[in-house]
Amino acid sequence: MTTCNGDLRSGDKEVVVPVGKPEPKSVFGEDGYVLEDVPHLTDYISGLPTYPNPLQDNPAYSVVKQYFVNEGDTVAQKIVVHKNSPRGTHFRRAGPRQRVYFESEKVHACIVTCGGLCPGLNTVIREIVCGLYHMYGVSKILGIEGGYKGFYARNTITLTPKSVNDIHKRGGTILGTSRGGHSTSKIVDNIEDRGINQVYIIGGDGTQKGASVIFEEIRRRGLKVSVVGVPKTIDNDIAVIDKSFGFDTAVEEAQRAINAAHVEAQSIENGIGVVKLMGRYSGFIAMHATLASRDVDCCLIPESPFYLEGKGGLLDFVEKRLTENGHMVVVVAEGAGQGLIAESMRSAEHQDASGNKLLLDVGLWLSQKIKDHFSSTNKKMTINLKYIDPTYMIRAVPSNASDNVYCTLLAHSAIHGAMAGYTGFTVGPVNGRHAYIPFYRVTERQNKVVITDRMWARLLSSTNQPSFLGENDVADADADADAAAMKKLQTSFESQSLEGEDCGCRYAESGSNDEAVIAIHRGGEN
Repeated sequence: MTTCNGDLRSGDKEVVVPVGKPEPKSVFGEDGYVLEDVPHLTDYISGLPTYPNPLQDNPAYSVVKQYFVNEGDTVAQKIVVHKNSPRGTHFRRAGPRQRVYFESEKVHACIVTCGGLCPGLNTVIREIVCGLYHMYGVSKILGIEGGYKGFYARNTITLTPKSVNDIHKRGGTILGTSRGGHSTSKIVDNIEDRGINQVYIIGGDGTQKGASVIFEEIRRRGLKVSVVGVPKTIDNDIAVIDKSFGFDTAVEEAQRAINAAHVEAQSIENGIGVVKLMGRYSGFIAMHATLASRDVDCCLIPESPFYLEGKGGLLDFVEKRLTENGHMVVVVAEGAGQGLIAESMRSAEHQDASGNKLLLDVGLWLSQKIKDHFSSTNKKMTINLKYIDPTYMIRAVPSNASDNVYCTLLAHSAIHGAMAGYTGFTVGPVNGRHAYIPFYRVTERQNKVVITDRMWARLLSSTNQPSFLGENDVADADADADAAAMKKLQTSFESQSLEGEDCGCRYAESGSNDEAVIAIHRGGEN
């Protein structure tokens, strides 16, 4: 049984729940308290020495009243609860610890970026390098070039605060990136051969899955190596965390494309501007950009089905809006409407090197459908349609001020966790507090827009578009959301049952828990 690093109340017990691989490391307390803890080097290496944290002698931190977070501090996943609700799932709070498991002069760190581009990549790289150097005195830092395959291709560059000083002002990643190329044994062999003991992996859910496999192999070999993930996805579709870096920048940049489409549409009779934004499976960029713009007449996202023909369909709405206003702007996420174009999409079952399904350009398809509709013999209206696809322009820009600050916090949280001996985790804010989250929690599902939530209702109110949903669609969406909530609750119950009656949990005394969880979900975003 693993020793817990947290200060738990008397009677609390920790169990390692044998569910899948990797095994969750969970701590159960009173009143339905569950800590989904992250692995620690001491879980599989005994007798590791500890050292005083160098931050206590760092002049920059001399004005801080409390240098270190309390060992028992945790962050609640749900903050909207009922008075009889169980305390629910928590994650270990991020931040510097009083004792560290690495001597600064013996740290050999590396950083790798994988997957697609995203604003803020260079900022995260810069802040990891500068944070390690200035906060902990670490000077041996390598950059792995070209994604995962760079480990065994032996493409590396030495990173210093001087060499990364201005990279946050540039888009892309100075290390280069790639999709795929994951050979676990070769990667870990290279880590071991080079004497690397801290690995910082920046990437999306696919990259984090790869990081999890790397951690498992490192643990199997018994290596003293911390593996830390920094979640990156411009679509904001990583589960658990509040948002991913680059998202704010993407929404801000999307405004430029929407504004251009609006100017074009407004400047000509029956003008239509169609803007395609990123969002393979999740429509957060399209939704937030639409809400921020206020110039959009219709927003289409993957989570919300729509239909084209017939009364109440999209084409009928376009016709009515043109009749009323003389122009309109349509924003469509790249993953929207894929079911409608499946028959014509020959690449439907093809995947890229990261395992992502290749999609047809829904923007071009939708633009052509609108043109065909108004060019039919029974239509007397002539339209002028302009299609704008700013996807790669948005991905390639430097991060804005908000994302730069956020990237700094992510990088520092990652460093503190690695120095404290934690491993096999990713970092991110949960309800505004940065936390350490097990890899499996951010890779088990994707974060998606809940179309029965108030945020989507706000969008519909802003655009005055119909939902394009029938009663069955709404019921299905609600059922999916409720099923997900119930699955989480059931998993928690099953985990508790492994410890029997002595686990210290009080679910049975806390009322109807399934209703509480569903009520929390339906409360949605404020």
